Amino acid sequence: MSSKTSITRTVIVESKPGAITKAFEWILSKLQAGNFSAEDVFAVRMALSEAFLNAISHGNKMDPDKEIKIDYSVSEDKVGISMTDQGEGFNPQKVPDPRCDENLYKTRGRGLLLMRSYMDVVEFNELGNSVHMVRYKNSARSAANSKDSNEQQGRSGV
Repeated sequence: MSSKTSITRTVIVESKPGAITKAFEWILSKLQAGNFSAEDVFAVRMALSEAFLNAISHGNKMDPDKEIKIDYSVSEDKVGISMTDQGEGFNPQKVPDPRCDENLYKTRGRGLLLMRSYMDVVEFNELGNSVHMVRYKNSARSAANSKDSNEQQGRSGV
C-alpha cells in the first residue's frame, strides 16, 4: 500500500455464521498486503469472529432474516472495523468478567474479553448494538508502547 492509501468498504451480510467468510477474507488479505504482522492478522481475525458471533447470537437473536452491517477501513498503520446488528443493544459494563471465580467454567461469555485483548480500541455506541474496533499495525503499537514506557521511566526517575 502506498503511504497515504486507505481502503474503506461497507458490507451488509446475513445474520448467519457462514456469511462473513468473504468479508473476512477481503479484510485479512488487505492486512497481509499492507505488511501487517501475522500477530496483527490473527488478532483482527479473532476480534472479527467474536464480534460477528455476538452480533448473530446476542444482537440479532439468531434471526436469519436480520442483517449485520460491517464498515471497515485499512490504512498503512491501522485497521478500523465497525459492526452493527439490528438488535436492541446491551450495556457492555454489565457483562460479567469471565475471569471471576463464578464465571471461570462457563462455556460462554469471553467474547468481549477477547475483543478487548486483541484490539487497541473497542467502543460501543450508546444503544449497544454497534461496536467500533481499531488495531494499529504492530510497529505503530510498539512505538507507542515504547514512548509510553520512556515517559513512565522519566516520571519515575529510572
